[in-house]
Amino acid sequence: MLIHPNPDPVAFSIGPLSVHWYGLMYLLAFVQFVVLGRVRIKQPHIAAIGWKKEDIDDMLFYGVLGVIIGGRLGEVLFYNPSYYFSNPLEIFAVWKGGMSFHGGFIGVLIAMSLWANKAKRNLADVYDFIAPMVPLGYAAGRLGNFINHELPGRVASPDLPWAMQWPGITDHLVHPSPLYQMLVDGVLLFVILWLYARKPRPRLAVGAMFTMLYGCARFFTEYFRVPDFDVSFAGITISAGQMYSIPMIIGGAILLIGAYRFAGRKSAAKA
Repeated sequence: MLIHPNPDPVAFSIGPLSVHWYGLMYLLAFVQFVVLGRVRIKQPHIAAIGWKKEDIDDMLFYGVLGVIIGGRLGEVLFYNPSYYFSNPLEIFAVWKGGMSFHGGFIGVLIAMSLWANKAKRNLADVYDFIAPMVPLGYAAGRLGNFINHELPGRVASPDLPWAMQWPGITDHLVHPSPLYQMLVDGVLLFVILWLYARKPRPRLAVGAMFTMLYGCARFFTEYFRVPDFDVSFAGITISAGQMYSIPMIIGGAILLIGAYRFAGRKSAAKA
């Protein structure tokens, strides 16, 4: 049995300014985006289509806005609208946690569409380029949730070696679900996607693979997390996170199949 360390959410203070661990995790996510991006532009098939370091820095500005605005609005609209509409000032208290990945995903897509239009780049190429850099940033966010004492898991068996007490939250042992999502939805997905993206793939295949695999990973790890709310359909009950992941699984699979079919037709036409 483990006990949640329940650290102080404030990493350090400078005068009246308090710096929260949750915010530092987002800073870490943005730093790793730049670092991985500079590694990625050195890959021959990426360099061949003209990606430069300046593109990464420029995209980061748009991406930060997409993640923060989309993630927060997703939390407000998808998961807890009644609370935030009753306490509108809490919408801006992002340092307390509460960011929706699905909302952030939509926000980043919109932000990258704006950047692609500005940079005169194909949006599919942009999506393929950034997709392998997203999972580790997500992992950092989930670590921030754990430090913030957020997202306790479902009841766990006392026989589970890593079953955890969450003082002040539950009086029973639970799964440390933020750590599951950090490792599965984040680290594992990064390894798979990074290896897949190291070789040339059909346009949109990398982005589609990320969309589909994240949806599958999130659907799985949601079984260990206390749901924000449940949804019943045809006698089957799933969590809100699983409901929002289903379109990603289906849409990603369709795009992936389409990417390979289009590439095959293009090759056949050239032959």
